[in-house]
Amino acid sequence: MPSGRPLTPTDGLIGWTPLPDVVGRDEEATVGAAPDPARGAAPAPHRRRSGFRLRDWRMGTKLATVLVIPSLAFLVLAGIQTRGLVGQTTTLSAFAEQVGIGRQISTAVDRLQHERDRTAGELAALRRAGTGADRDAAVAALKPLQEATDRAMAELRAAAAPLADADAAWRVSYSEALEAYDQVVNIRAAVAPAVLSSDTVLSNYHRSIAALLSLLAEPSPGSGRQELTEAVLRYVQLSRVKELSSRIRAELYAAARSGRYEADDQVTLSDLRAQQLTALGAFRVAATADQIRRYDRTSVDPAFVAATRLEERTLPGGDAKPVLLDATQWWAASEQRQELFRQLESEIVADAVRQADDASARQLRDTLLVAGGIATVLLVAVLISLLVGRSVARAMRQLRGQALRIAQVDLPLTLQRLRTVDRPIGAIDVPPSVIDSQDEIGELAEAFVAVHRSAVDVAVEQAMMRRNVNAMFVNLARRSQVLVERQLELLDELEREESDPEQLENLFKLDHLAARMRRNDESLLVLAGTESTRRWNRPVGLGAVLLAASAEIEQYQRVRHENRTDLHVVGHAVGDLVHLFAELLENATAFSRPDTAVRVVVEPDGRGALVQIVDEGLGMSPSALAEANAVLAEPPAADVSASERMGLFVVSHLSARHGVRVRLSAGREGLVARVRIPVELLAEAPAPEVVQATPARLARGTSQPALTGPVAASGALAAATAELPVAGWRPSPGRPAALPVSPLTGRPLGDGTDAGAAAPVPAAAPVTVPRPRPGRAEDVLTPDASAAGGGWFSRQGPAAQAPGVTPAPAATPVTGGTNERGLPVRVPMAQLASAAPADRPAVRHEPDPEAVGGMLSRLYSGVRRAEAEETTEMYLPRDEGGRRQ
Repeated sequence: MPSGRPLTPTDGLIGWTPLPDVVGRDEEATVGAAPDPARGAAPAPHRRRSGFRLRDWRMGTKLATVLVIPSLAFLVLAGIQTRGLVGQTTTLSAFAEQVGIGRQISTAVDRLQHERDRTAGELAALRRAGTGADRDAAVAALKPLQEATDRAMAELRAAAAPLADADAAWRVSYSEALEAYDQVVNIRAAVAPAVLSSDTVLSNYHRSIAALLSLLAEPSPGSGRQELTEAVLRYVQLSRVKELSSRIRAELYAAARSGRYEADDQVTLSDLRAQQLTALGAFRVAATADQIRRYDRTSVDPAFVAATRLEERTLPGGDAKPVLLDATQWWAASEQRQELFRQLESEIVADAVRQADDASARQLRDTLLVAGGIATVLLVAVLISLLVGRSVARAMRQLRGQALRIAQVDLPLTLQRLRTVDRPIGAIDVPPSVIDSQDEIGELAEAFVAVHRSAVDVAVEQAMMRRNVNAMFVNLARRSQVLVERQLELLDELEREESDPEQLENLFKLDHLAARMRRNDESLLVLAGTESTRRWNRPVGLGAVLLAASAEIEQYQRVRHENRTDLHVVGHAVGDLVHLFAELLENATAFSRPDTAVRVVVEPDGRGALVQIVDEGLGMSPSALAEANAVLAEPPAADVSASERMGLFVVSHLSARHGVRVRLSAGREGLVARVRIPVELLAEAPAPEVVQATPARLARGTSQPALTGPVAASGALAAATAELPVAGWRPSPGRPAALPVSPLTGRPLGDGTDAGAAAPVPAAAPVTVPRPRPGRAEDVLTPDASAAGGGWFSRQGPAAQAPGVTPAPAATPVTGGTNERGLPVRVPMAQLASAAPADRPAVRHEPDPEAVGGMLSRLYSGVRRAEAEETTEMYLPRDEGGRRQ
């Protein structure tokens, strides 16, 4: 932190985001610190945040990214795994449904086999002796079998309806089976007429049964499911064994009904038996041990054995021809064997269906468990990540909030209190860190609190240093004021006793220089933040205040007043307004040509007043004008630059003290200073009173009549200043210039009459030409010495009161406005009234020099002892709630 400069709120705050309750906005733009004139160059502006730079991301965004990306990666991998499981579950579910339809398919095949075998026998019988009665008997015998087949196919269609969206291979096989069956339905009409050959009719049955068996073998569990594939293979091979057994039955039944074997019947039977043995072998290979045992039990069944023995009789042996079986006996025996095959087939299909359902349910359960496990793991991971991220984000948010609050609220308020405090300051408590964790964020918060504590300590040290410097300024200004007052008294005596015009002119110059030195002392008091000791306890005309300000500057002859109002200023603000206008007039006369005049125009401004000071000087550049107006609008802290531009600094602080608005603007040739006086600083005109005594400095041998009290008429003021000589031009010796008359006293400013001639001259006496003397502010503002407490600038003190006489209180109490609580502000010495007799002038008692010297020595020794005993503690002012800040 640079030394020799007060700590400002913008130190170290470049790029900080303001708090919403301090700056207002819910926007994300950062704010840079303003250029610091004390440092010379402005700091580099903070670059804008970019969403494409990783380092510019918010902490919450970074934490969310750290949490979201792994979660998304895990979710993608888990989704892929879950998708595979769901696919397997779907495949097994469809497989179980297709295997479940195997029951309806096997039933339809059994009914179709029964119809085909009986049709083969009926066709053989009709070809042998086909009468009308035989045809009717054949139709009657086949009718129930055809109806049973149709019912079985209807059940198959109903069971297959939910599988309309099954895999394409199964749908194709199913369509082929339906088409083949439609051909069977169409060929039934050709059975009774026997117009087609038996091979043509039976081939349609063979194709339909083959299509149904292909549909039965269509279900596939997918890769890696060998046990399910074998389950399908078992009942498919058994169905083929049953189909070959049914075709052997059809061949033998047809031969029995026709009464002979055809030439190729034995070849066909041999081929069918060979295929049956092959299918049986495949079944025994694929079947389980239990299923083999069940087949063995079925094969030793008496009905099965009887049919097998009948079939064995048809086998050719040696020279013996195959035996023709009895049609009725063979049909009954073979039907019982086919029924045994049907029962075994149903059991094996049921085993396959149960196994497929179990596999599908198990796969579904595994899929749900895996999906649930993935969701649980992901949820737990996300919750843990959110907890950790929220903890970090909350800690960072609290740290950021504390940092911004310290940087933009606490520290600036502390610095503001330290700048405005005028009492000893004690230790300032720094709030502890809001984060109590032991991680890096907690350590960072502790470090930031330490930085805050160090900044406050440095600020307190600077405040103590500034207070000491202000105290030195006040002491030096008070000492210098005492010396200047003594110098002015000495100049008064020398002016009264001097008769040489040249020496008298030099004394006048010294008098003005001393008055300017006194104003510089008051500027030092403003620089130190202390109010001036010069007070006025009654309202004073605004014109008189402006005339007093003109008397405070060196080139007062160039000022021209144009007062168009009859306004009065409250007494407690008269001194500061005189100082403020004197600084503005000094600036106007110093930076304009000596042969030009400075106009002071007073106009009403609503309930207030507007004072314009117009010069014809050099003017200012727009940038310098803007900078000066910024200083006037916001009083700066006291630093080295304040001493370089003391007038601007004083005007800024005095205007801020009383709520006066001062603004500079460019005029036609120079500058225009506009001063807006608020209504709070204006008061009603006091009651007129007859002047009975005149201060020693104004008691001149003139013939001016006694005027009323503090009058500020614009006509009198304009007449008083219209004939003042402009610098560089002097009146001719034969015709002395008329001196301006004070609107309050009614006497010329700086007349040369001896101070001892205090009694008024009768009105009929001739008017004597006064000797010119320098005009001061007290010559304008000092009214009757016996009126309400004496003069403000008077160094004579209040007039002596008559013994035993108590002054009457004022009808209306004099106040200095109201404070922030609405209570009147007391004006010191405002209620004091002189009790001097109305018919006796005030008499000045010269003090004893030795007594005054002893009193001042004791005073300064007491002051030094108090300073030596003064504590170094500094106390902050209390807030509205009574708590110490």
